[in-house]
Amino acid sequence: MGNALRDKTVLVIGRGSGIARAVALLAQSEGARVIVAGRDQAKLASAYGHPNISAEAVDITDDESIAALADRVGGMDHVVSTASARARGKLADLQRENLLQSFDTKVIGPTMLAKYFAPQINPDGSFVLFSGVHAFKLNVGYLGVGITNGAVDFLTRWLAVELAPIRVNSISPGVIDTGAWDAMGQDGKRDYFKHIAADNPAGRIGTADDVASAVLFAMTNTFMTGMTLRVDGGEPLV
Repeated sequence: MGNALRDKTVLVIGRGSGIARAVALLAQSEGARVIVAGRDQAKLASAYGHPNISAEAVDITDDESIAALADRVGGMDHVVSTASARARGKLADLQRENLLQSFDTKVIGPTMLAKYFAPQINPDGSFVLFSGVHAFKLNVGYLGVGITNGAVDFLTRWLAVELAPIRVNSISPGVIDTGAWDAMGQDGKRDYFKHIAADNPAGRIGTADDVASAVLFAMTNTFMTGMTLRVDGGEPLV
């Protein structure tokens, strides 16, 4: 255990698995009091079961829910939003409702988090948002994902200026080995990971711990703001 976040309070928006879980557990191991929040409070509570990790309910697409969460938890040091909704598919297959959900979850939701939580963030605190590799790597079939993540990249810089001296940074993961790929089936997931790793300068698929380490850096480096950290193994370079 370290002490990089000793006596700090960290709010992690997201599920009880994958990247959100890795972030919450790492923050706790670094001395933070961690609050995890998502739509299913009971499921989150059972996923962690640690005395320094408490669970709250929030719907990031509902302003009243966000405001109520801010009122309940009070003063905060760091807010991390990992929530996502992907609008995958080629242009001909995209539906307006999927695009709206994607923007509402990853762009408008974090904007409202900043609105309601900024007044109670401690002066040396921060927000950490989540973009993604397709903000920088253009592939057919990922238009909705790409424009959503690109908007997060811009939002990060705008909030860094408007909320200063509160810091705002974002993380842009590449292909990370989480449950997000399970729908491809065991064989499909294995073949896809093998393909990505073969073309990736890092030569492997990322892990949730790789991403959590970047979040910790974003929270604790007090001279960094308005930056998007690309944790993608160099995938957009090739």
